[in-house]
Amino acid sequence: MWHPIQKKPRTVTMPLVKRTAGLIVLFGLLFCSTGQTFNVTLKCMQDTAAFLMELEKDKPEEYAVQMYDAFGKLGSDVAGGNVNRAGSLQECVSVKGPSFKGQYCQVFLKQEAVEYFVGICVPDSCDEEEVRTLVVSEAFEQGHSSLIPPVPTLLISDPTLGIFMTQCISNITPDLSAVICLCVCVLMIAVPLIASIYVMVFRWRKWREVRSGVDSGILSKNSQYGALLANGSPNHSKECISLRDTTAARESNDEREQQDNTTNCVLQYLQCFSVQVSSVDVFNTSSVGHSYSSLNGVRILSLLWIICGHTVQLSAWSSLDNDKRWRHAVQNSPLYVFAFSGPVYLAVDTFLLLGGLLSAKSLLTSIQRSEDILSLRLVAHYLFKRFKRIQPLHLFIVCLIVALFSLLHRGVFWFMAEDEILNCKKYWWSNLLLVNNLFTITDICAPWTWYLSIDFQFYATTPLLIFLYRLNKYVLVAVAIILLVMSSLAGALITAFLHLPVHQPTTLAYESYFQYYYNKPYTRYGPYLLGVLAGLYMATKKEALLKQQWQAVAGWFFSQSIMALLVGLAYVLRDVPAQPSLAHAVYQGLHRSLWALAVVWIILACEEGYGGFVNKLLSLKVWIPLSNISFACYLIHPILILLYNGKQETPIHYTDLNFLYLFLGHVVLTIVLGFALTVLIEKPYLFLKRAKAYAWVPSST
Repeated sequence: MWHPIQKKPRTVTMPLVKRTAGLIVLFGLLFCSTGQTFNVTLKCMQDTAAFLMELEKDKPEEYAVQMYDAFGKLGSDVAGGNVNRAGSLQECVSVKGPSFKGQYCQVFLKQEAVEYFVGICVPDSCDEEEVRTLVVSEAFEQGHSSLIPPVPTLLISDPTLGIFMTQCISNITPDLSAVICLCVCVLMIAVPLIASIYVMVFRWRKWREVRSGVDSGILSKNSQYGALLANGSPNHSKECISLRDTTAARESNDEREQQDNTTNCVLQYLQCFSVQVSSVDVFNTSSVGHSYSSLNGVRILSLLWIICGHTVQLSAWSSLDNDKRWRHAVQNSPLYVFAFSGPVYLAVDTFLLLGGLLSAKSLLTSIQRSEDILSLRLVAHYLFKRFKRIQPLHLFIVCLIVALFSLLHRGVFWFMAEDEILNCKKYWWSNLLLVNNLFTITDICAPWTWYLSIDFQFYATTPLLIFLYRLNKYVLVAVAIILLVMSSLAGALITAFLHLPVHQPTTLAYESYFQYYYNKPYTRYGPYLLGVLAGLYMATKKEALLKQQWQAVAGWFFSQSIMALLVGLAYVLRDVPAQPSLAHAVYQGLHRSLWALAVVWIILACEEGYGGFVNKLLSLKVWIPLSNISFACYLIHPILILLYNGKQETPIHYTDLNFLYLFLGHVVLTIVLGFALTVLIEKPYLFLKRAKAYAWVPSST
């Protein structure tokens, strides 16, 4: 998804030229040894020659020693995957030569089938193309030894190197897009903070008036703040309008009454933007009306699974120094939860299931409030409300990526973050229109946001399914069966013809997996459709489905057996066959819908009183605040992982303990930042639409 090597490799056989130190040798190299014309500036050649000449001295200057020391050196355990030679970025950029500074660059190489990069320290007077020219010409040598040697033939038989590209890490001045995104982020955060300060000062002044015996009717009606129901349903409490006072009713002067109404309107808006209101809403564990208590636990456990998967996936793709040992140890064993995370894609199917269930429940509630009429206006309002629900925070994340990654100092493994900046600058509009899942995953801004797009696309089908349900239940059942079969066939046929892996690949070797299968609507619709059907059934059922104990026991046995089988088969079918495989195709076609059915059973059993300890676990009150911030946590956690990996100066070493600590650290920071984004960005815009309903209504006299 974010592979740094984009150019077609060009094999370059290094000339076996013996050279002595000095400027004359370097010039001879550049213009004579390969018989090519080189575009290398005189300043770059002079500075490079000065560095290399200094290394030949018995006692070289400190700057030359530091530059040499900053070059990446071959380490131990090459057989285990320790092939990248990162060098030292900080040591390199701290170098101050006689007429230049140190510049850290990376040379991406290929030796037989092994790809790796080497960090080198060169004068800052050389650009990337000049560095590439110098590397190809073997200019970087100390004595007769190359500063960029190939892996020894004892480990890799062919010493021939192919150079992919060179990349120099320097601090780039933010462009206009980065400045605009930074301003947008600052503005979106500043408004709630200013509103919070204003409300705090206002309440403090009113509190002083109360202490002084002054009537403070503005705040006496309600001392609490507003909240939303779990699962995002509005709680039509009076918090957001609690600043409406009775001043106008007590004043006989019409002008004073109008002024007070205007003041109260402003206060209503400010309070709806305030952190105080949003914070209390996040921690509110009460519920109004009927809600499915087990959903919060299911949602958070799925989110933790996704964070664990991204922690492993994004680290394994770029920055492990024992990659081969990690693969050998964990990929074939489901016991390595934190070091591999297993078939984490099933957690996304759980999210889609929950989305379908809640969308059906929400639309049915809206229809009941509209005199049982499913009108086009209601459908348009239903979709637009969903769009407003997800887009403020979603677009904030897009701007944050461009602004944050453009301003921060780049690290050794920054190439993955670099791709994010380029994609967001080029394809931001696909996030705005919620169609980015239709693109190749290498062209997606914030690739993890494909889920928001596909969820909204599925969300738009819910009114049609509800219409069919109201028209004739049997028509809905027939259409649902056809759609499930089509989705399953699409997944199976694509897997068979393209020889796709069952398990989500931890390398980018299977680009077609992401391009044609992973995030496409035609392979993902099954869980969402089953969620809609489950939501319709649970919202309209007249009596309990489970009437006897044996039914519950049988249901739990089959659901847990299905889940265990799907997880186990993900490991059994891990190897990709050279020919189309029936087993792989059947698994890919059915596993998403089967997993969704098993989760539906858990939710249904918990709602009908047959959940036992599972229901107690999933219905814990602690899940409610976490569920309230889960949307923000999902959006922010990959940014934390990318920043952590990108800022590393050395590769991450796999051990079970290291990955456990990485996972726990990412979870804690995700919760903290998820809470901050929820109270600063997500909730204020949800409360704002509520304030509009009361904004200019005159007070009664």
